[in-house]
Parts: sequence; C-alpha cells; structure tokens
Amino acid sequence: MRDQALWYQNAIIYQIYPRSFFDSNGDGYGDFNGIIQKLDHLTTLGVDCIWLMPMYKSPLKDDGYDISDFCSVYEPFGTVEDLRRLFAEIHRRGMKVITDLVLNHCSDQHFWFQEARRDRNSKYRDYFVWSDTDQKYAETRIIFVDSQKSNWTWDEVAGQYYWHRFYPSQPDLNYDNPEVREAMKDVMRYWLDMGIDGFRADAVPYLFEREGTINENLPETHAYLKELRKMMDTEYPGTVMLCEANQWPQDVREYFGDGDEFQLGFHFPLMPRIFMSIGKQDAESLVKIMQATPEIPDNCQWCTFLRNHDELTLEMVTEEDRQWMWNFYAPDPAMRMNLGIQIGRASCRERV
Repeated sequence: MRDQALWYQNAIIYQIYPRSFFDSNGDGYGDFNGIIQKLDHLTTLGVDCIWLMPMYKSPLKDDGYDISDFCSVYEPFGTVEDLRRLFAEIHRRGMKVITDLVLNHCSDQHFWFQEARRDRNSKYRDYFVWSDTDQKYAETRIIFVDSQKSNWTWDEVAGQYYWHRFYPSQPDLNYDNPEVREAMKDVMRYWLDMGIDGFRADAVPYLFEREGTINENLPETHAYLKELRKMMDTEYPGTVMLCEANQWPQDVREYFGDGDEFQLGFHFPLMPRIFMSIGKQDAESLVKIMQATPEIPDNCQWCTFLRNHDELTLEMVTEEDRQWMWNFYAPDPAMRMNLGIQIGRASCRERV
C-alpha cells in the first residue's frame, strides 16, 4: 500500500469522527465496525484516503484530543483488533488511512500527568511544564479566548502551575525532555506498525517554549519535526505527515522544510475566504491569499479543505472580515464559538 510515493499530492481525504459516523450495535456510539460497513460507499465517492479522528482512550473533554492512553482505544468504538481489521479493510479497497497524532499535550487523566502531579521526584514531573508563577511566557497568545484567561493553571496536588495551550484538562508535554521526545516516537511506531499510512499531526506549532517569544513556530519545534520525518522515512518508507498549523501561508511554508519535514500542510487562510468569496460574490480575498501563498518543494502539497472539524475558524482573517462572516453566516450569536462559526459539526471542540 506504500508503493506510490506521491499518492498524497492529488488525494481526496475523507475525515471520519468515529463517535458519530455509524453505530453498528445500537449502543448510541459510532464504532470501528460501523465504519467498515460503510467503506464500500466511501469508495464510490472517490475517496483515496480516510483520516480517522482520535480513537484513543480519552475522557472526551475535547472530543478525544485529550488522550489518556496513546496506545489504547476508546472502548465504545471497539477493540484494538477491530481497529486492525478496519485498517486492513480500508487497504483491501485500495484506500489509505491516516490517524490523528496529538503531539502537543495529553489528558490530565493520563498516567504521566497523574504521577507528575503527585511526586516532584517522579521522572514524569519533567514530562510537563511547571512554574511557581503564572507570569512566565507572557507574550504567548491565548488560543481559546472565549473561555480561557491564562495558559497556566494552578494544581493543588502538585503545588505549582502547569502550562497548557488549550484547555486546562490538556497539559502540554515538555519537549525539552528527551524522554518525552522518544516516548512520542514510540507512540508513532506503535500505530505505524499496524500498517497505517501516516498521521495528521495536531497543533504542531506549540511544542517548545522559550521566554521572550510567542512560543509558536520555534526553531526547536522544526528540528524535532524533522527528526520525526526522518524516522518515518527510514523505518516506514512511504508514510506521510499532514501538518495542522493554523498559521499564515508563509509560516506554514516552514513546516515543509526542504521537503524533509511535512509532506502535506493545511491551508487554513484559504478556507474562510472560499466561504467569503461565495457570500460576497467577489473572489478578491481568495485571489489575494493565493498570491500570498509561497511555492513549496516538489514532494509536498497544500491540503485544501471545505469541511472538517476546524471549519469555520476565522483566526486567519481581519477583524473586519470576521465581523462580515459572523453577520452573514452566523447572525445568531449561538452559532459563534471562539473566533469561528459552528455549522453542524463545524467545530467539535467542546467547552469544559
């Protein structure tokens, strides 16, 4: 299944949220067997690759992006063996499969964090970012401005603040710790050994922290991501990584490297401008963002999306354009969430 090296450049990727896709046993949850039952339908749609959203063990405070065990699955979805069969059935139909790789953080229910907060002498203490003050990294933006006031949360058990770029239930991992860097490589190997074709890597701009910076797109982050790509190319040739970096095109360009980092990168600013161009019947904003999109290495590709769980994020538009989009597409304030619009499952990030 990994013989066509550039298969991803023209692939149609179909995203599946297992929890809501198809319930095969009537328990109220979508499941792996339900996805299997619908694979023939997906082939008729011309799907080349399936992207499975998080299927890991999780308390589901952020739709599975809060992972409590990177090498287990969420029980209502089925077993690991059911998932292996799903991968095999996808491949039997000539499709590829990628899964979410959540590098930046884990759940506060993860064994690592529970050990870290209980014991300052535990090796897991250094798996996370701690501080006696919440004033460090003051130049770092808050991502969920509608619900969060700080990137630091006080932990009574630990007696310190811990760092999180997303919700407090998702403590950031400490990538300055070489054990963390190797542990996440082992997580990748675990799933690649099952035969998947790669990862959609979540929230990659935020892996490292440095005082005096905005803590996004740091050189250390790019160096580590190149390590991951080298590992995949060496040990699992033909597999791919898709970059989720909600950044301007010139910033995302850095995540392609010299063709030695990500093969694919979401083009986040393009998506809202497609909707705005349709609404205004004026393609000016779309043309401008395409003109501002840099060239990329020959073995890479921009990933254009109309629908996924990040639609309709409006971070990468001007305040004027955001107000226009809200007024046109989300006149009811209940349709708005953070700096975006909820349309159906437009944003599956749940408030905690």
